[in-house]
Amino acid sequence: MKKIFMSRIVWLTGLSGSGKTTIAKKLQKKLKAKNFKIKVIDGDTFRKKTKNLKNFSKKNIIQNNNLIIDYIKIIFKNYDYLIVSVISPLQQTRLRAKNIFGKNYHEVLVKCGIRELIKRDTKGLYKLAIEKKIDNLIGYKSKISYENSKYRIISINTKKLNLKDSVNKIIKNII
Repeated sequence: MKKIFMSRIVWLTGLSGSGKTTIAKKLQKKLKAKNFKIKVIDGDTFRKKTKNLKNFSKKNIIQNNNLIIDYIKIIFKNYDYLIVSVISPLQQTRLRAKNIFGKNYHEVLVKCGIRELIKRDTKGLYKLAIEKKIDNLIGYKSKISYENSKYRIISINTKKLNLKDSVNKIIKNII
């Protein structure tokens, strides 16, 4: 008898520069090697394709995250794994995804300290925030703080775990 496999969502959340996209790409490669059908949804790419969601107000963050969730609902059954890489700082949107997808939803908090984020600064955003050229960098002197989930999640500290170990920890918890 063939085992029925349900599609799963791996929702990578965390501040800019924490390693979400890097982990998503490596996780995709590793799962593809196991013959799973994978779709990666990158928050930055998704936002660029969405009209009128160019700023990071609370309203636009909620709207963007809800659009991602609604998109996943449409394509969910076409893939074994959907890997979402988006800051998603508000607990309410992540909780909505968890409530919709239930046991098929795996939330992964990708984190490291603010000093490490400033040191990495892969997009130059922390430099701009320090120079006060932007004032809405989530988690860094912004009106919007990152809200921790109040339920069980997978936590990856990218300052302490290398990429291989981070991905292996996720796979161990989702397969």
